[in-house]
Amino acid sequence: MPQLIEIVPQLIKTNKMYFEKDNIYHIYNRGNNRVKIFYNDENYIFFLKKIRKHIFPFCEILAYCLMPNHFHFLIVTNEKTIQTVIKANQERNIFCEGIRIVLSAYSQAINKQENRVGSLFSKNTKAKLLKSVLNRSNSLDYVFTCFQYIHQNPVRYGLVKKMEDWQYSSFVDYCGFRNGSLCNQKLAYELINFDKENFYNQSYIAIEEQKLKNIWS
Repeated sequence: MPQLIEIVPQLIKTNKMYFEKDNIYHIYNRGNNRVKIFYNDENYIFFLKKIRKHIFPFCEILAYCLMPNHFHFLIVTNEKTIQTVIKANQERNIFCEGIRIVLSAYSQAINKQENRVGSLFSKNTKAKLLKSVLNRSNSLDYVFTCFQYIHQNPVRYGLVKKMEDWQYSSFVDYCGFRNGSLCNQKLAYELINFDKENFYNQSYIAIEEQKLKNIWS
């Protein structure tokens, strides 16, 4: 059964939470009490800039989707992900620290923009371990399902009729409609069982609800 790791602020401080390298994780969080976290185009762009600065250098991103009240990332960890840094005289995982910085900086900006106070995001950002990239004998169904689900999110929630019409997702890049560089597409094609030549049509195949349970806690 896939393992669940919760990124909890107090665990980061004590260095009890860590990522292992060469694993594929589904990372997600949503607005506290399901509140909106993205209000306009500039908000989405600002968040992605923070991701590029604080997360992108320390893992390989395979897919992502930003939704009005939540976000998803599918990543592969490497030796950089498990590095540590000293903050306030404590050793902390650099990747978890990056997530903390992104959410903290973004929350402050939105609270100022919307004249609000309190937590913007749910307390725990979750990272679901889907698979070790070194274990080729295991099925990649979890990863394939998660990859598909992340891209199908805007359609499933009725935001658009076609996935390519949602600009805050890596689907547009994989289709060749945009030259994005946040995702490692080459690695994704190596690790995930989908047909590059038939990517568009394959992406629109409905996901069995039973399979979706394996990408969540």
